[in-house]
Amino acid sequence: MIKRRHKLNLISLSFLLGIGFSSHADNKKNQLPEIGVVASSAISLDKELLIGDALMRQLRGQGPVISDPLLDEYIQDLGNRLVAQADDVKFSFKFFILNSPEINAFAFFGGHVGIHTGLIFNAKNESELASVLAHEVTHVTQRHIARSIEERQKSSPLQIASLLGSILLAVANPEAGMAAISASSAASQQASINYTRQNEKEADRIGIRILAQAGFDPNGASDFFSTLTEKNRLKSSSLAFLQTHPLPESRVADARSRALSYNTGPVPESLRFHLAKSRIIARYYAKPQYNIEYFTASLDKQAYVFKEAAEYGLALSYLANEQYSQAQDIILRLLEKDPSNLFYLDVYTDIAIETKQFSAAISRLTNELAHAPRNQVLVLNLANALIKDKQYAKGISLLKDFLLINPNYLLAYELLGDAYRGNQQPLEMHQVKAEIFAQLAAYPRAIDELQSAYNFADTKQLEKQRIRARIEQFRDAQEKLRAL
Repeated sequence: MIKRRHKLNLISLSFLLGIGFSSHADNKKNQLPEIGVVASSAISLDKELLIGDALMRQLRGQGPVISDPLLDEYIQDLGNRLVAQADDVKFSFKFFILNSPEINAFAFFGGHVGIHTGLIFNAKNESELASVLAHEVTHVTQRHIARSIEERQKSSPLQIASLLGSILLAVANPEAGMAAISASSAASQQASINYTRQNEKEADRIGIRILAQAGFDPNGASDFFSTLTEKNRLKSSSLAFLQTHPLPESRVADARSRALSYNTGPVPESLRFHLAKSRIIARYYAKPQYNIEYFTASLDKQAYVFKEAAEYGLALSYLANEQYSQAQDIILRLLEKDPSNLFYLDVYTDIAIETKQFSAAISRLTNELAHAPRNQVLVLNLANALIKDKQYAKGISLLKDFLLINPNYLLAYELLGDAYRGNQQPLEMHQVKAEIFAQLAAYPRAIDELQSAYNFADTKQLEKQRIRARIEQFRDAQEKLRAL
């Protein structure tokens, strides 16, 4: 996958906005206990969307957000199933994954929900993972973040400002962030605990209902709580999820009781969940050689839910270890049984690119794309194969069409920039680099790229006008951030 090229300072935006990043360190430390409060006096829905977009751009620049079309599609599809059952949905939700071993998740403005890879790794099944997502969806739909702002308005500006940096820190490092927050006054902390319990109770109640109505096992919540409780006993310090989501014994019992009220039958295991979990283990956890041993042992001992998922993880591990023939043997067997499986097709493409079998990958992906013309995994894999095969014009056309429908997809911009560079189109390359910086809220650097593009426009007056207009749009976006 294409690596992130730029890192920005997440904390700087928090002070620019004058508002804390609402991970659950924020989201549940200062909130109103009364259920159903709209909190419109604290922050409008329009401003929530604006702040949410700005924070998401800044978080992308921080580095831990995974840019992986397969995992993006999986977690977004899973989240959409839950959002479809929620009430009071006012935003198009964006689910994303951060590369962090912490067992944690958080929600913030405008329907953004972040999930750490450690949480997926430690979930035993899809219902457990979905229970956490349903919980976070509820924090957004019940406007818990807006309530926290309304409550903070009762505090002095100095007290609020002192929390901002530690709230942001809690997203990337919950233990350090919570320690920083704990440095505030004892009276303020006691009030915060009360709000936390109320909002957590509400998120549990509504989240379990959403979970059951979406077709998942409502016991997923209590089962995951039990997993966390057991793991926490083995740690010298509290798990990240438990620091930001307090878990008294009564909460586990209440979750079990609520699950019993839903008359759901057995829920089958999800192959996609176990494929996603294997992908996280193979790509984001340990060294390739260790992963080869891990998945080989799993297959030998039959320690798996789906054999295909363990084989897929082994193929990924072989690929990462540059053992291409072993990886290809496994993937071709898997594709023979399930030729349209996107997880398998993605690895097949990577192997083909590494072994310079470009035409085979392009042909196979083109055939699949005819049946699913807007699928992001197929489009981005095909574009990557075309670019590596130096078919730049075809790759550029494919990516431009994709970005018309998915205007905020950072990886697509990065691939497009590579295509323009390979095709020796500096004007377009600098314009795309400007869009990449804009996705990271780095507007001054985006403007610099557009000014470089302007120098390559020569006599193209219409293109110069477009560049000047885009510069003004970036300046306007920067001013809006300052005005929040």
